[in-house]
Amino acid sequence: MLIGYARTSTVDQQAGFEAQLVELKAYGCERMYQEQVSAVATRTQLDAAIDILRIGDKLVVTKLDRLARSVAHMGNILEEIEAKGAGLVILSLGSERVDTSTATGKLILNMMVSVAQFEREMMKERQVEGVKRAKAEGKYKGRVPTAMNKADKVKALVEAGVDRLKIQEQLNISKASYYRCLSV
Repeated sequence: MLIGYARTSTVDQQAGFEAQLVELKAYGCERMYQEQVSAVATRTQLDAAIDILRIGDKLVVTKLDRLARSVAHMGNILEEIEAKGAGLVILSLGSERVDTSTATGKLILNMMVSVAQFEREMMKERQVEGVKRAKAEGKYKGRVPTAMNKADKVKALVEAGVDRLKIQEQLNISKASYYRCLSV
């Protein structure tokens, strides 16, 4: 059985979500699992899709990033799928369709996941280098100040008897920030 899984990070991505569903149906998926949550959130529908897999079934996704967020995560998902005697099909991995029920498919997937993680790590390294360079040149401003920098002012205004809404307005802080400032 072909089991489709579609995911977008937010409900605002409805067009992309619907496009995934159309592509999965066109491929012949008989059951569909779908959710609109971030990659780092608990994905109950992905868990349900993997739970239902039986020997010979295939979990089908449109793209790799709809399924896993790292090499380790992808490895864990593949392990679960393979333990059930099932396979994974990624409809669009570059210009290729990858089916992990074949040795070549497994190899291609592992290479692509590794390259994607390498690219993310290189971007992080370049960002760190850029921040160091900017700091050395005196151009790095750092993080934008938070409302917590105003804690002393909030407390002073409270002691002076100023009402919460006026303090929020005067210091341009939210209700939550107001209470956080009081708790420090």
